[in-house]
Amino acid sequence: MNPLPRMAMPEPSDRELIERILQGDPPSLDTLMQRHHAVAYRVACRLLRHEADALDAVQDGFVNVLSHLERFRGQSSFRTWLLRIVSNAALDIGRAKNRRDSRFLAPTEDFQGVYDSRSTPLDHGLERADLRTLLDDALAVLPVVQRQTFVLHVDGDLSYREVAEVLGISIGTVMSRLFYARQRLREALAHHVQS
Repeated sequence: MNPLPRMAMPEPSDRELIERILQGDPPSLDTLMQRHHAVAYRVACRLLRHEADALDAVQDGFVNVLSHLERFRGQSSFRTWLLRIVSNAALDIGRAKNRRDSRFLAPTEDFQGVYDSRSTPLDHGLERADLRTLLDDALAVLPVVQRQTFVLHVDGDLSYREVAEVLGISIGTVMSRLFYARQRLREALAHHVQS
């Protein structure tokens, strides 16, 4: 006799996991953290450009979330709420690091100092890691509000509406910040990547 095939149970929603966590279910906490850790790390890493600092920001963000989990009302998605907290933690760590380390690259209005005048355009064989480094360097000099908006949209995979919710701004402001961030990134990268 063949046993009947098991029906896969649907994954619990974030809301269900939160309710279980609030009732004292540790495995639900692990599931929720594993579900959102990668995107939280990606956002923090892009904002901070340093793995250890990004891990600190994610940890601070999750601790803050857990400390205030009962306040989550579900008006936005849990991911949106988490990324708001993690991105703020990352910016706090970046500001603290900036105060401690004079070598930290501060955002500036001028891209001229970012690239050495001896830099030559790279060929079509530009390695992905090289491109990632160039993009990270260009992102580092964006104004903080543009960088945060760009990272939440691109690396956090948030819609314009979700980014607006995270930052407490209008969708029009999100669109404007993304427009100017993309324009500045295009200008910064233009002489490094040939079309």
